[in-house]
Amino acid sequence: MKGKVPSPCIDVCKYKRQGHCIGCAMTKTQKSLFKSLKKDKHRQAFVQMLMRQQEALGKYKAWRGAYARRCAKKGVPNPISSGG
Repeated sequence: MKGKVPSPCIDVCKYKRQGHCIGCAMTKTQKSLFKSLKKDKHRQAFVQMLMRQQEALGKYKAWRGAYARRCAKKGVPNPISSGG
């Protein structure tokens, strides 16, 4: 059985950019929201939304690679490479 889509958090957790984490770009509210998502399709949609948010902010280039490694480690497809 495959695992759930992992959190976009890459364990940096420093909220310095107008309340956005310098690692994953999530706000504390977004991080709590992701934890409440139970369906994988909602978790995938959230990750794709976060990717678009990061592109708009333009400062989160290293996140994609770190998140891809997290997905691979958990044995789940990477939502940002499967659409969006």
